[in-house]
Amino acid sequence: MSFVREKLSMKFFLFLVLAFLLIHVPLLGNYAKVINTLIHESGHALIALLGGNVERISLFMNSEGATYSNQSTWIGSFFTSLAGYTFASFMAFLSFLLIGRKRQTILIDILLAFIFLNLIFWVRNPYGIFWLCSFAVAFLFLLIKGSQTVRDHLLLLIASILLVDSVQSAYEILYISVIQPDGAGDAANLAQLTVIFPAPIWGMFFFLQALWFCYFALKRGYYKLGS
Repeated sequence: MSFVREKLSMKFFLFLVLAFLLIHVPLLGNYAKVINTLIHESGHALIALLGGNVERISLFMNSEGATYSNQSTWIGSFFTSLAGYTFASFMAFLSFLLIGRKRQTILIDILLAFIFLNLIFWVRNPYGIFWLCSFAVAFLFLLIKGSQTVRDHLLLLIASILLVDSVQSAYEILYISVIQPDGAGDAANLAQLTVIFPAPIWGMFFFLQALWFCYFALKRGYYKLGS
């Protein structure tokens, strides 16, 4: 317990609780969770571009998303399916790393790059376009008109949402992979690609990697905000 107390701050704990409560508020929670969906689907898309092409990305009102891509090789399909949850967990980790090192400007640039990259090239469904435009406008307004404190707290809230939802969504895919393997999204796709490893194995992998990123960030002291 002393290790945890040394590596955590009360500010981190408060924002984590705030993020958890926010994503469970009806309607508003799903809207907030789409930021993690955006990162997740962008992870699929970026890897898909290495060996194929991305047709489109859809972002939905219930906070789910879908990436439609074409792959010419087995290895391309494998890593594209693997990329969503792992990239979301990595981005949550990277967000706290940048905040901890006072590199908030880099985090802002990354978030805006994902928003405009998707808006220009990939997202075409009405809700997806609405979300990207409304989030970009609100985000930019708070960055421009808000104080330094507002900016830093906004980025910390976004990072906390990414962290909470990356772990929660990884747990959900693990749960679904156990009770309904064929409907387990990326875990089901990987099960079909690998044959010998069923969906629950991949569901467990996604959940464990999310926990590992949390532990690694904790060990490195990235949750000790303000120190």
